Amino acid sequence: MEESMIVLQLVLFCALFTLMVKLAVCNNALNALYFYPKPVQERVFELGLTDRETVARKRKRFMIPFLLVLLAALLLIIGLWNDIHDFRPAYFQALLFLEVMNWFDGIVIDRLWVGHSKLWIIPGTEDIPFVQTWPEILKKRGILTLIWIVGAAIIAGLVVMIF
Repeated sequence: MEESMIVLQLVLFCALFTLMVKLAVCNNALNALYFYPKPVQERVFELGLTDRETVARKRKRFMIPFLLVLLAALLLIIGLWNDIHDFRPAYFQALLFLEVMNWFDGIVIDRLWVGHSKLWIIPGTEDIPFVQTWPEILKKRGILTLIWIVGAAIIAGLVVMIF
């Protein structure tokens, strides 16, 4: 597999990830309140800007299609586009994509986009930190790095079964 093709696929995969997050938020951070820390959520509830049930419904309405679309994209990239049918190479490609997505989410989405865009500021919560600190990002992404080791095996198994 040519390295430039893998890089292109990683860029497209992360672009899909970003597009889906943007579609979830639209132009109102309240649409993605489930991404925020609990203190921000509690303040929003106190302010009456939304309620727990609405946030839970929006979370479910986003997360299920989000995960299914990313899973389908990953299966299609590995099994169809890259024409991989054996577990080992499927596993290493799945691991690469999942880890790049993991760190892309923590650094580009959480730290850069959320941390530097007014889109993510919810009026009335400006005094509450909502952008993850570097230690928080490293801890969360480190834990997810370990989880994706197992997740990649599941993806590879699906690739072998489907393709």
